[in-house]
Amino acid sequence: MPRRKKHEKLPNGYGQIRFLGKKRRNPYGVYPPAIEEYDNGKKKTPPALCYVSGWDVGLAVLVSYHAGTYTPGDEVMIEQNMRPDSGINDVFFKKLVSDYNKKMFNSEPDTDKPKFSEVFEKSYKRKFGKEYGYKGRKSSSEARVISGYKNVETLHNRIFEELKADDLQEALDATLKTHKKATAESVKLLYNQMYKYAVPNNIVSMNYAEYVSVNAKNDREKGVPFSTEELKILWKNKNNDIVEMLLIMCYSGFRIEAYRTLEVNLKEGYFKGGVKNDCSKNRIVPIHSGIMPLVKKRINREGALLPTTKGTFRKKMYETLGVIGIEKHTPHDCRHTFSKLCERFEVKENDRKRMLGHAFSDMTNKVYGHRELEDLRHEIEKIQIEQ
Repeated sequence: MPRRKKHEKLPNGYGQIRFLGKKRRNPYGVYPPAIEEYDNGKKKTPPALCYVSGWDVGLAVLVSYHAGTYTPGDEVMIEQNMRPDSGINDVFFKKLVSDYNKKMFNSEPDTDKPKFSEVFEKSYKRKFGKEYGYKGRKSSSEARVISGYKNVETLHNRIFEELKADDLQEALDATLKTHKKATAESVKLLYNQMYKYAVPNNIVSMNYAEYVSVNAKNDREKGVPFSTEELKILWKNKNNDIVEMLLIMCYSGFRIEAYRTLEVNLKEGYFKGGVKNDCSKNRIVPIHSGIMPLVKKRINREGALLPTTKGTFRKKMYETLGVIGIEKHTPHDCRHTFSKLCERFEVKENDRKRMLGHAFSDMTNKVYGHRELEDLRHEIEKIQIEQ
């Protein structure tokens, strides 16, 4: 005795087609989505829309039902249009396609369902207690989430509920074509925050952020140093306040965020500070004589080396490089430039690592390798400034 054919499971909330027994003339019951619940939370089975001879007929009924074109008795017409080989005639097939398109691709947007941008603004307010776009200093967490949001602009006007994991992944992957891994990680952080808000507030039922990943190699320590010719261009434009800061960074080697809190000792001629790890923090780097006039000028004028946010400086940096004819570099490239200069002018390897805040693999250097300020100054002054 042949087994009854198995059919694809229908999507949640679409309805059901149940086989009720082979002795019935129309053994399949077609049921709309369950809405009412018992006291225990279990869904009540609604009355059948109709009873039909085959599963395919039942599916056609549900398609028409969801398109809003089904009326009781239509199943008879549907069965009459079914081919003997369980197919559907061409005219009726076109009607089903039309019905399906009315439901799935209606050109009129569902204004009741929030867009990606609306869910972002609500989740932002819930997380940080402030409206998105407020004027004022942002925390590092806020800055990362905002960065993530600005880099997925293609999603902003999409209905949030309609987004699937592939949509989120595609938007994130697109950032890796023009930005570093850190930007993609900010997008992932954004997704996590939004779904953490959306799921418990019944905007969506599933957290698709869990299925999105940052598929990129760790590029945090990669970069492109400024070339010798590019450094010469910077020196020719040293009176520009952005170029001034770039030169200070290229000849001292700290990460950009460190310059906001760096201790500048003009009397003894050194920087002290750093971020990220124990080797980086509170390290001392002598101020190279070539940039000392720039440092003094900047401190006297601004009161600090970096009085703006990283984002503001980065934006102005990109604009300035374009104006003076240098291809795009990141602020972190200045750190790589310092490392390259140390290597080129044969600064001792251990001293180069100390000034960059790198860890030592050699325990002797860790414990007994303390260097006096003037020893480090002797090494950094090996770097020649070519103007």
